[in-house]
Amino acid sequence: MVEEGKAGTARTGSDGAVRIAAVGDLHVREDAQGACRDLFAEVSREADIFVLAGDLTNLGKPHEAEILAEDLRACAIPVVAVLGNHDYESGAVDDVIAILRQAGIHLLDGQTAEIRDIGFVGVKGFIGGFGPRMLGSFGEPAIKAMVAESISESMRLENAMRQVRTARTLVVLHYAPIVETVAGEPLEIFPFLGSSRLAETIDRFQVSAVVHGHAHRGVYEGRTPGGAPVYNVAMHVTKPTGRPYALLEI
Repeated sequence: MVEEGKAGTARTGSDGAVRIAAVGDLHVREDAQGACRDLFAEVSREADIFVLAGDLTNLGKPHEAEILAEDLRACAIPVVAVLGNHDYESGAVDDVIAILRQAGIHLLDGQTAEIRDIGFVGVKGFIGGFGPRMLGSFGEPAIKAMVAESISESMRLENAMRQVRTARTLVVLHYAPIVETVAGEPLEIFPFLGSSRLAETIDRFQVSAVVHGHAHRGVYEGRTPGGAPVYNVAMHVTKPTGRPYALLEI
C-alpha cells in the first residue's frame, strides 16, 4: 500500500507505514556548494528514508560528488540512490561511486538494501522505448548493442528482485519503466526516456512502488500494466507535496 504525503505533516505513517522522501535529477554542480543542504535537512524532518533517483551530479565529476556528499551531512536519515546518465558523462563513474558510498549512501547498481523492513532494489535502467514500439535487436551492431544494454539492465533488476525477502519493496530507477510518466516531454525523445522492459520485469514481482527521474517535463504518477504504482520524482515535476521531493508512505 502506498499513500501520498504532504510536506509539513506529522512524520509517523499510518498503520505503521514508513515515510519515504524521493527526488531525482539534483544535477549538483561544482559551483553549487551547499545548495542542497537546507533541502536535505528538511527531508530529514519529514521522512524516515531518503531516495535519490539518479542524475545526482551534473557532469559526473568527482568534485560534484564530493559537494553532494558534503551537503548530505545535513540529512540525518538513511539515503538510498541510483546513478543516472549524467553521472557517467565525465568517465569518472568509479570515483563518483566510491565518494558516495564512502559518505554512507546505499548506492544501488543491481543490488538490494533492506531498511526498516523495506527492500530497496535499484538499477539505472536504460533507453529503448515503450510498448509494441520498443526498439528491437535488428540491423546494425550499434542498434543491437543498445538493445542488449537495455535487456541487461532489466535482467540485473530481475536478479536483484529475486534477492528481496521483505514483504514491502521499493524499486528505484533513473529511466522510466512506463510511458505515462514521461508524458509532457517531446514525443521525439520518448524512446530515450526509458523502456517497457523495466516494467515487464517489475510486474513479475510484488512491488509496493516504483520511483524514477530523468523525464523533467513528465507527470508524477502512473502504473505498470500489472498495476504497480510508478512515481516520476524528477526535481522539476509537480508533486502533491508542493516541494521538489515526493513523500510516500509504504
